[in-house]
Amino acid sequence: MEYDRKKEKWVLSSKRADFYKIGEQFQIDPVIARLIRNRDIMTDEDIKQYLHPSLSYLHEPNQLKHMQEATTFLIHKIKNRDKIRIISDYDVDGIMSNYILLKGFQTIGANVDYEIPDRMKDGYGINERIVLEAYEQGVDTIVTCDNGIAAYEQIAYAKSFGLHVIVTDHHDVPYEEEVDGSRMYKIPPADYVINPKQADCPYPFPKICGATVAFKLIQSLYKAFGIEERIKELIEFSAIATVCDVVDLQGENRILVKEGLKRLNQTKNIGLQALIQANHLEEKTLSAYHLGFVIGPCLNASGRLDTAKRGLQLLLEEDRQIANRMAKEVKELNDARKDMTEQGVRKAIEQVETTSLLHDKVLVIYLPDCHESLAGIIAGRVRETFAKPVFVLTNAEEGLKGSGRSIEAYSMYEELSKCKTLLSKFGGHPMAAGLSLPKENLEAFRKMLNQNTTLTDEDLVEKVVIDVPMPICYINESLVEQLDLLEPFGKGNNKPLFAQKQVHLLMAKVLGKNRNVLKFLLESEDKHQIEALYFGNIDVFMEKIKSKYGQKQLDYLLQGRNNKITMNMTYYPSINEFGGNRTLQIFIQHYQFC
Repeated sequence: MEYDRKKEKWVLSSKRADFYKIGEQFQIDPVIARLIRNRDIMTDEDIKQYLHPSLSYLHEPNQLKHMQEATTFLIHKIKNRDKIRIISDYDVDGIMSNYILLKGFQTIGANVDYEIPDRMKDGYGINERIVLEAYEQGVDTIVTCDNGIAAYEQIAYAKSFGLHVIVTDHHDVPYEEEVDGSRMYKIPPADYVINPKQADCPYPFPKICGATVAFKLIQSLYKAFGIEERIKELIEFSAIATVCDVVDLQGENRILVKEGLKRLNQTKNIGLQALIQANHLEEKTLSAYHLGFVIGPCLNASGRLDTAKRGLQLLLEEDRQIANRMAKEVKELNDARKDMTEQGVRKAIEQVETTSLLHDKVLVIYLPDCHESLAGIIAGRVRETFAKPVFVLTNAEEGLKGSGRSIEAYSMYEELSKCKTLLSKFGGHPMAAGLSLPKENLEAFRKMLNQNTTLTDEDLVEKVVIDVPMPICYINESLVEQLDLLEPFGKGNNKPLFAQKQVHLLMAKVLGKNRNVLKFLLESEDKHQIEALYFGNIDVFMEKIKSKYGQKQLDYLLQGRNNKITMNMTYYPSINEFGGNRTLQIFIQHYQFC
């Protein structure tokens, strides 16, 4: 039998404010005011910006260190028709960064082309083969995007040929730890480095993705060429990258995604139109979910199982028939990726549960036959299962390669920095990282990570933060419609979570061709009834009822007969529209049987 592998602790967000006053002032329900306060939106101006995000709130590109100098430099190169080559990463953020720079440079008449490393042959980011090829093909200036900040040696190599290099990136800056504990940051020897993570960069919001850094560079160039209004044409691509790179949906990230979604729903990009159609989304209003779990993974699959150039070529394609064929191909690649991922996740979980890894606070999982491009996805799924930081490693041409996905209490990049003597290469963020190491260092790496970690047992308990304990009788259409004001949801702007205790389960039935949906009729203590849906592990749900109440009570529930089953639940409300009728319903997120 399957069972829950992680512990949960339900906590109530108890931030205070005069919710009725805020509700009156901004003409919103006091519950909405409370949700906004829970997201640390404090001042009247911040609330106004949050409720009505506008492009006018975006920060000026020139606040980024080296932006003005790089813009002036590029204007000269563009007017001189010097050859510029864009070099990106192969994930969604890299593909979108490349597209934004390429279309932007082409719009202002640059002599420009692009290169994307092959995930298997080249590995991450700019490398010596790419540099040498650029030199031999007469490239004057290389512009990196979503990579470059950790490529000190590769950029020094480019400079040795007399190439000009501009780095645009958003990853953490590598550093050397000094004896006294201070840090010596290692900035690559490029002509200009545009990265908001630099310690002396004055940019007020450093949490942007690589595509947004690229977007800012093009915005600065468009302004110089007197066509700044055209930057809006590129917002949707920054939005896709922002969601798929899982940066915080706060500040200007949220503005870009909100505005980008509006534009995506009527996109003029033929490749995106084809991809939307291939995934049967043309009749839907696109949300951040569709970007992160449908559109993004299709583009990512091109870089994982084939070449990221295919994903970029789809976005650049102007022939509708060719675009439709390409979109179908990347969707099929993604379907294959899903199957391979499921197999990898099963093997990884089995390895943890049947070995001493189960007792580790930081999981290092070795899957020798895993496609290396899937390591990060598998790590993310295993992290969700155990609520622990996870590294998944697999065989590569030179030793082992892999990816990690973290939890909030554990900075992956910082912890890898402490183990760098065992690693061939590493880079990333607090929440995600990539690495390679000699195979013989595997066990030492696992031990060092776990010996170094300061994670406590409390850190490994997943906190379920409840926004509002709200009885289901309070739910109405007006409130549900106002929840739309808070979208898009994602990291840093979580979907609101409501809770109610002691609801009675009147009836339940399993739906879906894969029997993966549970539909309920619930009744609160005040006899208010509402329909509910649950999309979690139904076998575990049923087993817990049987364990708590017995098989007979479970049978009564499934037959819609009187039973004794009650639970505490967290939920999110919505409106179900079917056959012209609108009814209130809730989606159950977490549960505890009473």
